[in-house]
Amino acid sequence: MAYYSSELTNKVKQIDLLTYLKNFEPEELVTICRGNYSTKTHDSLKISNGMWYWFSKNIGGKSALDYLIKVRGYSFLEAMQILLDKVKSNKNYKVYNNENSVPKVFSLPIKAEKNNRAIAYLLKRGIDLSIIDECIRLNLIYQDINKNVVFVGYDENNKVKYAMCRGTGNIRFMKEVSGSSKEYSFRLALNEENTDVHLFESAIDLLSYATLLKMKHKDWHNYNLLSFGGIYIPNNLEYSRLPLPLLNYLKHHPNVKKIIMHLDNDETGRLASQAIYNVLSKGFEVIDQPVTIGKDVNDFLCYLKKNLKKDSR
Repeated sequence: MAYYSSELTNKVKQIDLLTYLKNFEPEELVTICRGNYSTKTHDSLKISNGMWYWFSKNIGGKSALDYLIKVRGYSFLEAMQILLDKVKSNKNYKVYNNENSVPKVFSLPIKAEKNNRAIAYLLKRGIDLSIIDECIRLNLIYQDINKNVVFVGYDENNKVKYAMCRGTGNIRFMKEVSGSSKEYSFRLALNEENTDVHLFESAIDLLSYATLLKMKHKDWHNYNLLSFGGIYIPNNLEYSRLPLPLLNYLKHHPNVKKIIMHLDNDETGRLASQAIYNVLSKGFEVIDQPVTIGKDVNDFLCYLKKNLKKDSR
């Protein structure tokens, strides 16, 4: 039986998964965004900051050795031999581990004394005033000193992890605050007993849907609404990856049974909807429910309000 000393084992454990895949299995690596990766075989396996986590199985690790054992199913001895053979065949392999890079410090934009500009902007977009007021009261929305409206995201311990700024002027401006954790993007997850979750590309679309619910005399507090803070174009529908906010939500809400998508009515939104359906339709009831008029949920809300105003004259 093969035997590996503790010294050699420790050296092999220093090979992180990103380094392993980039050097020895580059075709298996999928880039999500800068510093964040997934794999072609397992789209719910994420690699970031020197660590990896397989969300669908709730297992993770740091090293390529962990990955080969926990994900590929090799024994410890088999995994050690694979890694030693790889290193032997390419002694000059490049190390990509970015865990020692300086993390971006997350800090919320400074609040303005008043929220009048943010409120006026959201009202102009058709959002219901009572919904705006409640979100402000709950510190989910506020106006910063640059007159942007800020949408805030929290983790499971109610700690601020995310913020998206949106300009309130005539020039279109949207930017995630540096250091934001994408998986905690803006959401109104208000009913833990509800096994449904509704998906939106933006916070504006999410708030628009809450407004539409209120217009239908439905209590929006009974719904779970999740925005992505943007969307992506999947490179390959067969090996699609899930948006990080959705992955994170499903991880912490195992009771979810139905997923209702309200993504944009454009090419990107349709492709993203198909990608999510491909990944999740075997384990969940997935419903694609784009708007029938306009590009997105906010377009539909504004159209509806405009026509209701005409009819009331």
